[in-house]
Amino acid sequence: MYTGFTSHANLLDRCGRWPNRWTTTWKFSQAPVTIPVRDLADVDVARTVPVRRFTWRTDQHHRPGLEYLVATGRHHAFESREEECLLLVADFATRLVEALSQPFRLRFSADGRPVQHTPDFLLLTQAGLFLIDVRPAGRIRPSDAVKFAATAEMALSAGWWYGVITGWRGHVLSIVDAVSAQRRTLTNVLGIQDQLREAAADGPLQYGELAEQCSVPAVGRAHALHLVWRRHLGLDMSVPFGDTSLVRLAPTYGPEGER
Repeated sequence: MYTGFTSHANLLDRCGRWPNRWTTTWKFSQAPVTIPVRDLADVDVARTVPVRRFTWRTDQHHRPGLEYLVATGRHHAFESREEECLLLVADFATRLVEALSQPFRLRFSADGRPVQHTPDFLLLTQAGLFLIDVRPAGRIRPSDAVKFAATAEMALSAGWWYGVITGWRGHVLSIVDAVSAQRRTLTNVLGIQDQLREAAADGPLQYGELAEQCSVPAVGRAHALHLVWRRHLGLDMSVPFGDTSLVRLAPTYGPEGER
């Protein structure tokens, strides 16, 4: 996560009552609404739509698309491979409730000039609101850093978390991608999930060994990944995924799968 934007905060116009002067523009249906930063707590963000449209053209350099999220049960737009990865990780790791792309346009002043910025995502989670920008580390210009610094100040004023995602560890993305292959509902006809929970209840087991404890090991592998996605099982993600990866029963679940 990028934090270098903090050194650009001294360029921001934060004199006096800046939350009254800095504004955000949201869209409800087709109508844009401008709201001062001081009043962000009053915005019903779940009713908003993207403040600008996504475009798909054959000659564009980035790759837009739609990513299905289990947490919301529908597809969400992204504008690059990096944003697609962010949505997948958010679906897995953030106790996601809703994901809003291009949620609003922030207008502020820096170094005596007006500036505007549209953050990439606003994530509504069970732990609160996370405002996210996605930008590969090698593509962050000084002007971007100023915008990120302003967005961080705005988020802090609103009581939101804010971060800039600049990249991922390769093995982490490969693990999340592997687990996501089994994220949709699986029919537990053979009772495999109960077998997995019972086997993992006595302590961490290697993924391959855990699967072998099931009546049908091949099916056990798929259901183990499904239970990792659902947080019934925990997986060691500090190393690349394989048969030796450690899997354990999640602390909030007993062998019967009850919280």
